[in-house]
Amino acid sequence: MVLCQGGEGDAAPAAGGQEPEVLPGREDGPGAVQPCLCPAPGVEAAGTEERRTCGYCSGMSWPCCCEALGTRKKAACPGLGLFYTVLSAFLFSVASLFLKKIEDVHSVEVSAFRCVFQMAFVLPGLIYYKTGFLGPKGKRVFLFFRGFLGSTAMVLLYYAYQVMPLADATVITFTSPVFTSLLAWIFLKEKYSLWDLLFTLFAITGVILIARPPFLFGSRVTGIEGSYTDHLKGTIAAIASTLSAASTIVILRKVGKSVHYFLSIWYYAVIGLIGCVIALFVLNEWRLPHCGRDRVFLILIGLLGLGGQIFLTKALQIEKAGPVSIMKTMDVVFAFILQVLFLNHLPTWWTVGGALCVVASSSGTAIRKWRHSVRRAKQGEI
Repeated sequence: MVLCQGGEGDAAPAAGGQEPEVLPGREDGPGAVQPCLCPAPGVEAAGTEERRTCGYCSGMSWPCCCEALGTRKKAACPGLGLFYTVLSAFLFSVASLFLKKIEDVHSVEVSAFRCVFQMAFVLPGLIYYKTGFLGPKGKRVFLFFRGFLGSTAMVLLYYAYQVMPLADATVITFTSPVFTSLLAWIFLKEKYSLWDLLFTLFAITGVILIARPPFLFGSRVTGIEGSYTDHLKGTIAAIASTLSAASTIVILRKVGKSVHYFLSIWYYAVIGLIGCVIALFVLNEWRLPHCGRDRVFLILIGLLGLGGQIFLTKALQIEKAGPVSIMKTMDVVFAFILQVLFLNHLPTWWTVGGALCVVASSSGTAIRKWRHSVRRAKQGEI
């Protein structure tokens, strides 16, 4: 008989690079944590084939049962995950503002710089976790499409930021949860209810209010940047970016936890960089900015985008996906504030109405998914 200390949980880190969660032991007195007496590996009682369980760990099977002697799980700071989400939204919004401030640099070139920063960050993680650079053979096709669709979404979104109001492009991207539910229903056979259909219609209504097509709103469209043709191109690019991002999430659900998230980001950065370089040579748009300020903006966009992604990942590690999705709507708030303060562009009531429709749609979708997961978890406990 020996003291068990996590068993298999110590053999490999959990998915996403997190340490395996440690279950608290039973306290018989103040500050006293009783260890579990479990059989040593390979030692079995004679004549029995019963599954051994630990009495101090709510009946979990040995050896993944209890913690080491004298150790206790550290309580997370309440609201820390939501704070990380708000901070992530702020960093993404500031990066979008710098993108609007850059002159004479194509969105594909900005995306290429972003991919370089991603690769520089992920490479040490791949070496540390020894994940390799290609991933499991059965998952490489999914990883390729995840990288292709994810980088495509980034390029299209950056283009939308450049040719249409910042708040309008940001609002359209928030239709992603709605389209994710629709694509998951089509390809993963997940449940799609009447509520999901209603939220989809709300999202489409919000996009229409932002795009304001002339056949519905007449030829005089106010509150746009530049020509209406550029505004319409930006709207189409933002919608295509949202669909690509939603497809990426569906692919990640299909892959599950069998692939480390660093490897997923690695495919995203490498395929995105290759695609951006090819596109820049085809378009003949590759050139360094003449202005030193624009060069600084490019570096800041890479750093802020990377920081936003890190804080969003940390938020999802310590907080449920539902509250994080709802709090992420702060992206829209920050976009409106930055647009008014630094771009001197007041949003129209049509834009505000479209934003309310989209935010209500995405929040409703997130709340339903959250409640469904909580209900399923309670049923599992019963």
